[in-house]
Amino acid sequence: MHILIAEDDTFLLRVYSAELQKAGYRVTSADDGEKVLAMAREEIPDLILLDILMPKKNGFEVLEEMRKDEKLAKTPVIVLTSLEREEDAKHAKKLGANDYFIKSDMDLDNLIFLIRTLAPPAKAAKKRHSNT
Repeated sequence: MHILIAEDDTFLLRVYSAELQKAGYRVTSADDGEKVLAMAREEIPDLILLDILMPKKNGFEVLEEMRKDEKLAKTPVIVLTSLEREEDAKHAKKLGANDYFIKSDMDLDNLIFLIRTLAPPAKAAKKRHSNT
């Protein structure tokens, strides 16, 4: 399973990438909103971890464009941001985010658990399909 991480903080990007790869995911990343959209359109990811505060296009703009794009409209998106205002969370969900979390409140174990509910890693998916 493929996860696209949209994050411009290189430290967080390395941490998220390493943990998700350890959990069995294929990970790609983009550090600005325009790259996120280009990469997502090129190879439809199984899930996107989306920061809101990014250069070129912010996460709200990315989300809005994704939901208008037939190929990306159903791609699960977890917003992981430092924006703590409730109205930002409501806006992201209105635009189609599956969930919204504050980076400082989300530990990696919970993030991986949440991701597994939306996009199981490839090994688990293969086992599930081979039993049917």
